[in-house]
Amino acid sequence: MTAQRTLLLCSCDKTQKIQPDILQKAASADQVETVDQLCGSDMQAAAAALGGDNDVIFACGQQSQLFERLAEEIDVATGNVAPFASIDIRDRAGWGSANANSKRQTAKQAALLVASQLPPPITPIKNIVSDGVCCIIGPTEYALKMAELVKDELGVTCVFTDAGPITFPSAAYSIARGQLESAKGALGCFELEFTELQTLNQSGRGTLGYGPAQAKAGSECDVFIDVRGGAPAFPSHQKRNGYFWADPTKAGELERIALTARERVGEFEKTVYFKLEESLCAHSRAKQEGCSRCLEVCPTEAIFSAGDHVQIDSNICAGCGSCAAVCPTSAVTMTETPFEGITQALKTMASQYREIANDSPRILFHSQEIGYQSIAHSARFDEGVADDLIPLALEHIDRIGHAEIIAALGTGYKEVLILADTPEDRDAVAAEVALAQAMLAGSQQDTQRIRIIDKSEFSAPATFSDTVSEPVLLVGGRRDITRVAVAAMNPEPETPIVLPKGAPYGAVQINADTCTLCLACVSLCPTGALGDHPDRPEVQFTENACVQCGICESTCPETAMSLMPRLELSKSALSPRALHGEDPFECVGCGVPFGVASTINRIVEKLENNHWMYTNADNIQLVKMCDDCRVKAQYHGEKSPMAMGERPRVRTSDDYLDS
Repeated sequence: MTAQRTLLLCSCDKTQKIQPDILQKAASADQVETVDQLCGSDMQAAAAALGGDNDVIFACGQQSQLFERLAEEIDVATGNVAPFASIDIRDRAGWGSANANSKRQTAKQAALLVASQLPPPITPIKNIVSDGVCCIIGPTEYALKMAELVKDELGVTCVFTDAGPITFPSAAYSIARGQLESAKGALGCFELEFTELQTLNQSGRGTLGYGPAQAKAGSECDVFIDVRGGAPAFPSHQKRNGYFWADPTKAGELERIALTARERVGEFEKTVYFKLEESLCAHSRAKQEGCSRCLEVCPTEAIFSAGDHVQIDSNICAGCGSCAAVCPTSAVTMTETPFEGITQALKTMASQYREIANDSPRILFHSQEIGYQSIAHSARFDEGVADDLIPLALEHIDRIGHAEIIAALGTGYKEVLILADTPEDRDAVAAEVALAQAMLAGSQQDTQRIRIIDKSEFSAPATFSDTVSEPVLLVGGRRDITRVAVAAMNPEPETPIVLPKGAPYGAVQINADTCTLCLACVSLCPTGALGDHPDRPEVQFTENACVQCGICESTCPETAMSLMPRLELSKSALSPRALHGEDPFECVGCGVPFGVASTINRIVEKLENNHWMYTNADNIQLVKMCDDCRVKAQYHGEKSPMAMGERPRVRTSDDYLDS
């Protein structure tokens, strides 16, 4: 039996307009209650709902922690508390400019509520164990200070990078001197490489000194604290779990780092953010490099080459999703907010908004942390988010690729806006936005329907209010949805759209004058876009399957292949078509087809009367034979290397007796 559901709405001291009947329907709630101060004078309504039997939805995101504490108190007091969830509809939809359209605001609130009811994805978890083995690297002064701050919780080894004074060491930690050469790993599994490493010699009387230097030395640790003050040891070091970088000259920085580092002991749960299907990866074939898009965009260097496919270190992966956003074969997909989840949310919210507002909305992609903070600040102190702009939060803005953008347009959004307040965020999505804009340009649409914005543009009205695409059915993978959505916007879908170099869509061209139909390209194509004909020498091509990895181009011994980035929207892209083919050469002995006519004729032309072995017409005929006939002809020929002459008569006993 499905649990009953109660929706608690709050006008936030009558600062936002609420339509209870509409929002109740959107939330699929059996009961709805509206108050003015759910976090204050009307908190008894929240307590009563939590103590009841129905599932509870608090339409207030700001006070979610307050409701959590209230639920804990009720659970302690009664031993029973109702399941509950909190969702913000105030900052994202309720608070806006004085001129905001109330009908649109209600439509936005309903869209956010209906999206919140979608089932969350199942995200796998792995356990990471840290024993607290810590390595601190930096100048003597700062490394010793950090060691004193964390020595009670962590097992510390200090590696000094300078020739500072040697003081009598503490028994709580070890001391060495050297230079960090390389580092890899994450919490619980760091591997460090040093040059000129010297350990402290604590034996004997008198002045302490270091032992002999080791040219190369390695070490392992669970926690890595870097107080050198220069460049961090890792790219995007903030996302490297267990690694702490600090500017030691900044006041209070060491103490701040120490507070967090001391807690990195024990067993921790880490989300496995991705799923990798190695068979779909188009990274390499036969040592010929193909697609490397994920390697190029990964900010943490968690992805590395492993032969024909890539591998991802789940310990290092921070879940930004940039790899999934650019993967042309969907070999990498995200477990947290997967593509299917995003498209479902887009479709659900657009449909709900149109039903209430009788208009099409716009979508705003933003990050959960910084993006939400910007929205909340704008709502309280500025004009908030425009009444037709629906915010959709993602863990990282890197997760937005061209497929997500085009899918949003395909579901009927007027514009797709991406909030990127930092240069890093803008760089992360710039290439995918440019690709989506190229698809719009090829569809005779204004490219500014897709824009990267900052928080100052939240309240700006729609620029293209009359430009709305009819919603399409979002079925299939990223490539399928992209193709269908672009075709729906394009008035001339039979004309291919030219895309920028490096785009994961396109065609392959073959120079017929140089191609020998060796079919090396067919055998190595990782996606099956290139195939052969079962009955004749021919290269066939299915454009919809081509990801422009370039393996065919780099593999071709005749350099006859070339790539042509484009998006073919016609049905012809879905079926194989002949790129280049010829008639087979028929064996002069048995008539069975073999080889390629042009190739055999070219060989004969080059060898006949031009090589001493082929001045004889019989030898030229061998070139025109299949393998079986060639062996027979050589065996029975006058100058056969396998001929043994006339077989000698068998000698009998009479022969020996007569002699």
